[in-house]
Amino acid sequence: MDQSDYLEFDAVGLAGLIARREVSAGEVLEAALARMAAVNPAINAVVYSNAAEARADAARPKGAGPLAGVPMLVKDYAAHVKGWPTSAGSQLFADDVAGGDAPIVAAYRRAGLVIFGKTNLPELGLDATTEPDLHGPTRNPWDLSRTAGGSSGGSAAAVAAGIVPAAHASDAGGSIRIPAACCGLFGFKPARGRVSFAPVSDGLAGFDVQHAVTRSVRDSAALLDAVCGPLAGDPYHAPAPERPYLDEVARAPGRLRVAFTTGAFEAGEISESCRAAVMDVARLLEGLGHEVEEAAMPDGLGEAVAASGLVMAGHIAADLDDRAQQIGRAIGAGDVEPMTLARYEHSRSASAADYVRGLRTVHAYGRQVAAMFTRFDVLLTSTLGSAPIRIGALQGVAPGAGGVARRAFMPNTRIFNLTGQPAMSMPLAWSEEGLPIGLQFVGRMGDEATLFRLAGQLERARPWAGRRPPGP
Repeated sequence: MDQSDYLEFDAVGLAGLIARREVSAGEVLEAALARMAAVNPAINAVVYSNAAEARADAARPKGAGPLAGVPMLVKDYAAHVKGWPTSAGSQLFADDVAGGDAPIVAAYRRAGLVIFGKTNLPELGLDATTEPDLHGPTRNPWDLSRTAGGSSGGSAAAVAAGIVPAAHASDAGGSIRIPAACCGLFGFKPARGRVSFAPVSDGLAGFDVQHAVTRSVRDSAALLDAVCGPLAGDPYHAPAPERPYLDEVARAPGRLRVAFTTGAFEAGEISESCRAAVMDVARLLEGLGHEVEEAAMPDGLGEAVAASGLVMAGHIAADLDDRAQQIGRAIGAGDVEPMTLARYEHSRSASAADYVRGLRTVHAYGRQVAAMFTRFDVLLTSTLGSAPIRIGALQGVAPGAGGVARRAFMPNTRIFNLTGQPAMSMPLAWSEEGLPIGLQFVGRMGDEATLFRLAGQLERARPWAGRRPPGP
């Protein structure tokens, strides 16, 4: 299989070729490895690979599922692969080798996916761009001077550049949707509890969830089918889906009640190109028969975001304290990047009661937003505040009050990690410079099915598969 053939297919399409024996899983893997060799030096998306292990895996029987035999990359965080390092983008964890596969990796293997490498991310996944000191910046295939987003920036750049048609990602504040918007991909954040975060605690108090960035809607659905469902002891459970998500993609969504806003929830306003994209897609939805109405989000987001920062800082502190115990010394400035250290130190001034109050504030706001969704089926917003920013634009920008530029770039994603609702970013618009602009759609808690139906309809109405970044 040559690269031009390989680039023509999404994951489900590649699995179909393998199932019909038009090509072998080994040949598809070799195409992925060749593509990685061709483009990764420029974009720095893949930070670890193991071709020998992947070749042995590809040679084993793969069954006949919708993803069987397809090459796959996983984010270098939480998705532990037995015998491989999991650096989480940090020098502090660079030598941390996994003793076994994480449950999501085991589920990928059961689906027949062939995992051959790990992708870049900011340190501990804590930023909206992917520029860790450990591995260096990941560059956007659409414009190498621009960010691929974060924290799943390596995964998004790898998919946009054609190394794989889909890659594992995770999202605690926008980390699937932000890089999907930057790189012209479909990025779907499932509802809280839809995908287990075992064995890693509770996924940052339920803010974090694992899934993927993909070129096509059906790939995302098939991947979610492969991994969804609670494991024994999980603290959060989402209601079981009525049918496979892959089936939902082809189903008509019916007439939906769609709210939209051109607002920036955590900043002053979005760029004119993003605002125009929201209005354009609102008109597209009306043309498809949906009921579209402008609406505003409930007050109180600022307090909820501030409270969530304290909750996340507590989880960071616990992780770093555990690491300090493992290495037998305190964590200092030379061990982690300045922003990570600032969050670590911030947690020291908070009490257990502060943590509980923070969660109460977040959950109270989530109830307000849920009430809004009794009137609407879906909310439309811009995913980001602007087109992808230049690499380095957020370097040295501290969290909290000093992070105005960071909030302006990602003003609309974090809220839905706090509420736990499913949300997706779709590449339905482009800037005057030819850069992708993502549109975010948010559904009711546990209602991924409606989003997949709408996504399938929009993909058919405004297809993006033919748009590819410049380069080899």
